Amino acid sequence: MNSSGDIVGRNPATGEAIAITVEDGVIASIQTVDGAGHDYVAPGLIDLQVNGFAGLDLNDGHLTPERVKTLADHMLSAGVTTFLPTLITAPEADIIRALTVIAEARRRFPSVARMVPFVHVEGPSISAIDGPRGAHPIAHVRAPSLAEFERWQAASSGLVGLVTLAPEQPGAIDYISALVQRGVRVALGHTAASPEEIHEAAAAGASLSTHLGNGAAATLPRHPNFLWSQLADDRLTATFIADGHHLPADTFKAMVRAKGLEGAILVSDAVALAGMPPGLYEQPVGGNVEVTADGRVGIAGTPYLAGAGLPLCANVAIAIQMAGLTLGDGLRLATENPGHIVGGRGRLAVGAPADLMQFAWQEGKPRLEVLAVWLRGEQVFSQ
Repeated sequence: MNSSGDIVGRNPATGEAIAITVEDGVIASIQTVDGAGHDYVAPGLIDLQVNGFAGLDLNDGHLTPERVKTLADHMLSAGVTTFLPTLITAPEADIIRALTVIAEARRRFPSVARMVPFVHVEGPSISAIDGPRGAHPIAHVRAPSLAEFERWQAASSGLVGLVTLAPEQPGAIDYISALVQRGVRVALGHTAASPEEIHEAAAAGASLSTHLGNGAAATLPRHPNFLWSQLADDRLTATFIADGHHLPADTFKAMVRAKGLEGAILVSDAVALAGMPPGLYEQPVGGNVEVTADGRVGIAGTPYLAGAGLPLCANVAIAIQMAGLTLGDGLRLATENPGHIVGGRGRLAVGAPADLMQFAWQEGKPRLEVLAVWLRGEQVFSQ
């Protein structure tokens, strides 16, 4: 900030030095200035898929409102000002319990209410097949039930705003239509669907592909297959885990080119071991799990991943390298584009919410170095 209280830095899209004036929690003006230094200022990052971080696990059965608040604080330190807590396949009672806790955290903590617009439920109506199911427990995979969904909403005051499912599940197409009519977004993921089922789901209102290229069988028909179908269907915006481990650089670059910058979003899909020191950890899912210095989370001694270990600020930097993006375009995939899913957040514009981050970055660096973060114009993190 400068002496007048403005937030200053370089615009990542133009390189110009700017000063942002905030009034009543929104951006009141953006002025070009001289001498703002080398640091950048941008909208806070928006992460549509967060399972946990720094030892905190949303799905371990021990969630409390305080733990949700601590997770939100960790997100702020990584430059994330909006995130969707993500609950995976589990018994209905466990999903409802976690939803109830997150709803209580939003009531008790204003920062959580600001940062968490709704919850992402990934499952339980995914493929039961090894490979596309990923680490989701097969015992709790089940067909979609609108009655169960309504119980989720009743328990959480309508907090579920995004559901990931496999469209080949019995009744999935009608379920997609029903959720979309209720204002809930539907994503396709952890699927072994046919191309016809993919397109039918999109026609029913599905609008996203969850971590495209992952949650899939190791081998697929050359063509057709559900990856090509999702890449080709312009009704589906694709989310990607650009951590350098989940997708090879060539694959990620080609997929972003296929969807176009307007049809791509970065997510961290961070798990509880994300942000933890390198080492071996014993986990309920995966057993002996190794975290390496470059953020890879894998089953020790195997080539298999056990989750994602890097925050979104690292995914942005790695995506820039893998796909040859500009800083502005890399940030767009983690701000403006996911902002369309959460009510228009993630814009550096007059009238936009003053959820902002100041950061340092040099080409080739593996992450953005988050220096300061503001929620609604109030500074909530400083390095």
